[in-house]
Parts: sequence; structure tokens; C-alpha cells
Amino acid sequence: MESNKQQELILFKYGGNAMVDEQLKRSVLQNICSLKDRGYQVVIVHGGGPFIKEALETARIESEFIDGHRKTPPEAFEHVEMALKGKVNGSLVSLINSLGYKAVGLSGKDGMSVVAKKRKHQRTVNGTREEVDLGQVGDVDRVDTALINLLLDKDYIPVIACVAADAEGNGYNINADMFAGHMAGALKASQYVVLTDVDGLLKDRHDPSSLIRQMNTDRMEALLQQEIIQGGMIPKTASCEIAIQNGARSARIINGTQPNQILSMIEDSPIGTLITES
Repeated sequence: MESNKQQELILFKYGGNAMVDEQLKRSVLQNICSLKDRGYQVVIVHGGGPFIKEALETARIESEFIDGHRKTPPEAFEHVEMALKGKVNGSLVSLINSLGYKAVGLSGKDGMSVVAKKRKHQRTVNGTREEVDLGQVGDVDRVDTALINLLLDKDYIPVIACVAADAEGNGYNINADMFAGHMAGALKASQYVVLTDVDGLLKDRHDPSSLIRQMNTDRMEALLQQEIIQGGMIPKTASCEIAIQNGARSARIINGTQPNQILSMIEDSPIGTLITES
């Protein structure tokens, strides 16, 4: 099923500090939802690292990170899923509904919208390449947009948690950036927008004036080698590349702590870092 071709679709990846502060969260969602009044279709994909951390601490399960990935044994996955699908997703849906829009909360499991596969993570230890078992941490295997498009056609805002199951029904926690990038590509989004806590990709992360306004996907490898793309920006730019490779028209990294950037973005203002196909 294809969504209404008259309407451009914008998919937002939402998380981090813009999600923890209640007043800021309300402002971000108000700006995102107001795009519907301007004729756009909107999809929101979210993570929820701070809420997962809190849930695991409450359950007295220690978090272990390997190369930036949270190791997720079965006893931890139950709490990860509850935090993402129950607490975070539920609060976003309630808030959007209270703003006068119609939101539907989902995860990748619903309608098998995202089918996962177990992540095979490799790292080098003492010069030897080894595979590390991260537990129930997954990658996106495939995306089925039928349910999402059905909701969009009925004027709902899908709000999707980055949890999915494999073909056998085993549940997996998937990196929210990667999940969002794959979903944006499959939905052929006109824009995939990553909300972060800086103004975009900076040549010098200590200098806000060094913002890279626009680049194509060919330039990413060089910026990685130069360590201009580093830390948390690595999965964000990688997800932008995934989105574009899989069908999104463009991607943009903007400052989610400045909600006014969301509307400025569609008015052709030079907001954030715009990423296009090579």
C-alpha cells in the first residue's frame, strides 16, 4: 500500500535531552505536529536511553556497554521494552493527543513493521578479531510499511518505539538512529530529521560557528577518517546515509533543544546539516 503521494512525509528521530525536559518535550511535539496543519505527514521514531537506564537501575540490573552498545540479556530486555513501549511511547502519544492531534503508539513488532535480526558485533582485542554476544540487541532485517501507511492515510501520527522481533518472535532492542534511518528510507520520506542537542555536524565540536551546512553521502567517509564525525554523531550520520540509500530524499540533523528550528527547516532556512545523495 502506498501513502498519499500529494503529501510529503517527514520522519523525526526523537530522543535525548529534548525528551527528558517536560516543557521542552511539549514544545518539540507541538512544532512537529503543527507540520500536519501545513500539509505534511509526520512519523516519529523514538529511543529513550535515560528511561532505560532508570528502569534497569530500579530493577537492579547493571548496564554494560560494549563499543557504545548496551548489552541486553533477556532479564534486561523485559525492562527495556517496558521503558520504551510503556513509559516513553505512552507519554508521547498522550501528549500529542492532548495537543489536539491523533497519535498511535507502536513498536516494530506491530504489524511486523520491522523484522529484526540478532546483531553480530565484532571487536578487536589484543590484535584478535572476536565476536561479542550483546544479548537481545538487534539490527533491522527488513521493513514493512503497510501498517504505517494505513495509519498515515487515516490522518494518524505513528509514534514508533525502536523494539522489534525476529521471524521466530524473539524480541530485540535496536539502536534508535538505525531503526529510524531504515524506516525513513522504506517510507520514502521527503526528509529524515534527526533531533540532537547541537546545531548539526560541526567541524570543531567546540565551535558552534563551524557548522557544516550541507554535504552529500560521499563526504561522510572522509569526515569519519578526519574524526570530524565522532562519538554520538557516528550513528546519527550513519542513519542518515541508510535513510537516503533506501529511498529518503534527504536527511537533516538539527538541534532538538531549539524547537523553533523544526518550522524554520521547512521554510527553506539554512537550519542544521542537510545531507543529500551523492
